[in-house]
Amino acid sequence: MRTLVVVTGPTASGKTGLAIELAESLGTEIVSADSRQIYMDIPVVTAAPTADELARVPHHFVGILPLDAYYSAALYEEQALGRLDDIWARCGDYAVVCGGSMMYIDALVKGIDPLPTISPEVRERALAIYTDGGLPALHETLRRLDPEYLAEADPSNHRRLIHAIEICMEAGVPASTLRTGQTKERPFRIIQMAIGHTREVLFDRINRRVGIMVGQGLEDEARRVYPMRHLNSLNTVGLKEMFAYFDGTMDRDTSIARIAKNTRVYAKKQMLWLSKNPVVNILDPARPLLPQALGLIQP
Repeated sequence: MRTLVVVTGPTASGKTGLAIELAESLGTEIVSADSRQIYMDIPVVTAAPTADELARVPHHFVGILPLDAYYSAALYEEQALGRLDDIWARCGDYAVVCGGSMMYIDALVKGIDPLPTISPEVRERALAIYTDGGLPALHETLRRLDPEYLAEADPSNHRRLIHAIEICMEAGVPASTLRTGQTKERPFRIIQMAIGHTREVLFDRINRRVGIMVGQGLEDEARRVYPMRHLNSLNTVGLKEMFAYFDGTMDRDTSIARIAKNTRVYAKKQMLWLSKNPVVNILDPARPLLPQALGLIQP
């Protein structure tokens, strides 16, 4: 039976290593579910698989898009499903998905509601609202276009707010009216898992990873893309703080400390998502991970 093995969980929890071991054991390939690793030229800040890791197991949706390319969870759902069909046809009954972008995971395993394709003109209009007026302008626009969405949204997540405005403008109706909340049936078995580190252990792993990223050339990578800082693909933890350092609004040590802090905040959100998804099997990091994972897949 065709089986999709999803290795998810918070950043720095060890997803990539486990996914590679699983793919090797199952004789298959890995589809990334990371909304930033999909872009070229920023492998350090996104903790993309290394050359050695890519040589061990083929990875899909890693470093394939230019930084100025538009992408969405809806596109990911469509393209990843097609890629999975190809992997199953070539490799047998198993495919592995690895990533912590929860919107991408949900899009793949549950499906998302069909939404209109956003035209470049509408995208520019919606972005201009934020550029000209910041978060207050986004809030005011959504009070007019979709107060129901605004009441439920994270008021500080400007990307989500902008996207809601884009949908309202493109569809001509409130974005909230297009949501059904229904899970799509998938014609394959889905097994989801995550590594259950305690918060203290995970935060220590995050702090150490940030130090490793700095040693791998995070600052040089950020300087290379700094002229393109307006792009949505670069609006991510690790780059925003470095850009503030380059701007002179933060010193270098503070920017690195802020990267670790903001990564921990992001990890808390990922852990909250996990806590609300009982279908995700939590693996015990105190015991060998691969036998636990294979026991779920091949009981």
